[in-house]
Amino acid sequence: MPSQKEVCKKIDAIPFPSKESEKLGIAVETIGKLPINGLRLNPEDGTCGWYIWCGEEMSEDADFFKPLHVSHISEYLPEVEQYLSLPPGYRFLVAGEYEDVWHDPQLTSM
Repeated sequence: MPSQKEVCKKIDAIPFPSKESEKLGIAVETIGKLPINGLRLNPEDGTCGWYIWCGEEMSEDADFFKPLHVSHISEYLPEVEQYLSLPPGYRFLVAGEYEDVWHDPQLTSM
């Protein structure tokens, strides 16, 4: 599995590491579905800005995402660790061998 720095270098993004003490939002109930999705907003109030869910749809329910310290992501979805240094405004989608990483300017223009 590539390192966080290698993922950033591959898409020519400046690494913006998530601190292990920061929290991300994870949709725990969706783990096990494909694809795995992530998007990063601007960090605020002790969060790193990442929201991660599995499956085709992201729910609008207020309790869809649960807070999780970055240091614990490897216990839930170790395959997403390599993306956590992508800067705010980036998204990823992975399903087995398929991987897509892209910049979405709308994520940071809110």
